[in-house]
Amino acid sequence: MPDLIDALRSLRPTAEWGWRSFDIADIEWCSEGSPPTQAELEAELVKLKAAYETQAYSRSRKLEYPPLEDFADAMYWNSKGDSSLLTAYYTACEKVKTDNPKPS
Repeated sequence: MPDLIDALRSLRPTAEWGWRSFDIADIEWCSEGSPPTQAELEAELVKLKAAYETQAYSRSRKLEYPPLEDFADAMYWNSKGDSSLLTAYYTACEKVKTDNPKPS
């Protein structure tokens, strides 16, 4: 989940700074220009959290997909005339997609 450090990096990606706590007042700014305000950081954090939440399905899918090693093995056996492992792999992938639908 994104935090204030992620928001700061998003707003000022090339800035150099130090941080003593999760409070804008505790940033030691080492770059030219001014640090973002608390309001700017909070707005950026809302944006980053919304983007993070829209990818929940993707994170769930990544954990549930069968290993790529299984796909490689299935492809080998498919080249030898046995498509059963490849069919099973595709079926498992389809179940993951069905169980974790992409939001529309």
